[in-house]
Amino acid sequence: MLSLASRKRSEIAIDFGSANLRIVRRDAGLVFDEPSLCCFADFKTMPRLVAAGAAAQAMVDRTPGEMTVRRPLRRGVLQDIPTATELLRYAVGSAHGRKLWRWSSALIGVPADATQAECRALLTAADDAGLHAVQLVPELFAAAVGAGVRVHEPRGALIVECGAGITEVAVLSLGGMCVTRSVRVGGAALDQAIADYLHFEHKMLIGRQTAERIKKDYRELRHGDGPIEVKGRSLVSMGPYSLHIPPSELDHVVGKHALRIAETIREVLNGTPPELSRDLHMDGIILTGGSAATPRLREIIELDTGLPVKIADDPSLCVAQGLHRLLQN
Repeated sequence: MLSLASRKRSEIAIDFGSANLRIVRRDAGLVFDEPSLCCFADFKTMPRLVAAGAAAQAMVDRTPGEMTVRRPLRRGVLQDIPTATELLRYAVGSAHGRKLWRWSSALIGVPADATQAECRALLTAADDAGLHAVQLVPELFAAAVGAGVRVHEPRGALIVECGAGITEVAVLSLGGMCVTRSVRVGGAALDQAIADYLHFEHKMLIGRQTAERIKKDYRELRHGDGPIEVKGRSLVSMGPYSLHIPPSELDHVVGKHALRIAETIREVLNGTPPELSRDLHMDGIILTGGSAATPRLREIIELDTGLPVKIADDPSLCVAQGLHRLLQN
């Protein structure tokens, strides 16, 4: 991973997340924001791209046998280089058009704990997609910049980047990360936990998109009176089935998810030097990422750490906004 101080000036930056891929341009800001998905025909023999991004999302769990929808990242880790290559080609082409492909250099955000092998895999996919001068930036650092943290000051700041595939925690000061930890748990893991709960408690099967919608309904209805409608397949009758559950029924599922993140934050706090701990006691914790607004997450972290917790403005866009600011510097 290259030093930010030594990087060459790039025209575009890419927030390549497990759930969404976003592209920002130095002169235009956010120019692309679609799901990190590709749909292929005959993937095992002669792969042919059928759709990518938003078009592929509509095909999830609806494809015939010869077609498959693939996600290049799982739990924040690139696991499918060919799919990542196709997605990057599609995204850059959609965002900029062929005439702008001369801008082949880019910044790309990566998890702070990414291994050398993971970084090489991402660089390979980017190179195959036509991006030949790529520099990798820790997503945590970009998220802090996007959240408005003055990262170069001699003062500690604790950032929790709550992504779809991974949650990262770091204490930053003087332009660097002093203590970092990560847990391969994010919004996608919570979706799966909700699906598993309905499977075991209500004998019902639901798809990934339905689980995500239930999570969003839980967020909106938790403090209201309305129930959450769930539609799927009954394991008893084996036919289509629907039921209504109160939002409070999912409190335990969400609470277990939040406690795993709080435990990771405690590990970071336990390894933080005293003077930085003093800063954190005064300034608290900042949550960024698309899962930052998960109900109960903020209150459980506050109870577990004793520190005030703030959710950044537009948390899902903090990495992209931070990368945009880095492009302009």
